[in-house]
Amino acid sequence: MNKELKEVAKLFFKLGSIAFGGPAAHIAMMEDEVVKKRKWMTPQHFLDLVGATNLIPGPNSTEMTMHCGHERAGWKGLIVAGACFVFPAVAITILFAWLYQQYGQLSSVEPFIYGIKPAVIAIIISAVYRLGKKALKNVEIGILGALTLAASLLGMNEIIALFACGALGLIIHLIRNSKSTLNSISPIALVQITATLGSMKIFWTFFKVGALLYGGGYVLFAFLDAELVTTGLLTRQQLIDAVAVGQFTPGPVLSTATFIGWQLGGFWGAIAATIGIFMPSFIFVAILNPLVPKMRKSKVIAAFLDAVNIAAVAVIVAVCIEMGKDTIVNWETIVIAVASLITVFVFKKLNSAFIVVGGSLLGYLLTLV
Repeated sequence: MNKELKEVAKLFFKLGSIAFGGPAAHIAMMEDEVVKKRKWMTPQHFLDLVGATNLIPGPNSTEMTMHCGHERAGWKGLIVAGACFVFPAVAITILFAWLYQQYGQLSSVEPFIYGIKPAVIAIIISAVYRLGKKALKNVEIGILGALTLAASLLGMNEIIALFACGALGLIIHLIRNSKSTLNSISPIALVQITATLGSMKIFWTFFKVGALLYGGGYVLFAFLDAELVTTGLLTRQQLIDAVAVGQFTPGPVLSTATFIGWQLGGFWGAIAATIGIFMPSFIFVAILNPLVPKMRKSKVIAAFLDAVNIAAVAVIVAVCIEMGKDTIVNWETIVIAVASLITVFVFKKLNSAFIVVGGSLLGYLLTLV
């Protein structure tokens, strides 16, 4: 391994081990390490790459590691940076998944898990608030978001709702600018195939989600609700617990997929889910990196993404409502939810891992009352 690859591996393994707080925090850490300290690229180019990650599906901060690795050490750097950033979270999540499977249903552990669930809902609501402020650009976008929320609550598949909203936003843009032409659109067509049993089925489920995941890690929960909970493969309690593990571990929140894969198919299920959820990001970054400047300037793609972003917020809200119905059922859970909400909105810089731990401890204490 040459010097550049070693530098990439060392840096992104370190960031993957300590990067709590979600994509925004991860990207801030990267900017400090890559631009300020190491000067691998200019601040403007770093900002261009951040903008590019919003044009393709997948987890933004993980894709940024790949872009940074590519800048330093080419396509090998892309692979090494992404793998090293993801590995610590995946390893820790596998340990949590095993412990949960062994002890999660025991009475001694249940009070702690009991308090985590409403705390996680508060974390997701805070993310909805931040994403919503950014996504709600005008009245038309707000109407599209409201329609998507209604469709999701009425039972429409979240992925279909997301892309239907994107298509409507695109149509509105084209009607407004009927003289303009479609210069740089290349939609991704995913052919539905029949998955085999076991790990391949798990891999395909998560590959589909990874290939369609606009809007960041929190949208993952909405997609998995549609793919797994509504089909009976996973309970909503398991999904909520998986969200908590994704919050509690460093690195990308998509390591939640590792936890769920373990519940569905043991160790190899965890590996299949992890590879499935992250593989599309490696492919998209490798293919689209040279096309980024042209794509960023496309008004057509920008109109599509504006609609997709508000739809992403809407499907998160829909899943929050469903989670709330299952979770906030008595005065104890109401207390935990309210306390968690106050904490996330008052102490905005507080790491979300502390919210999860605090909810867990509060749940345990309230069960003693």
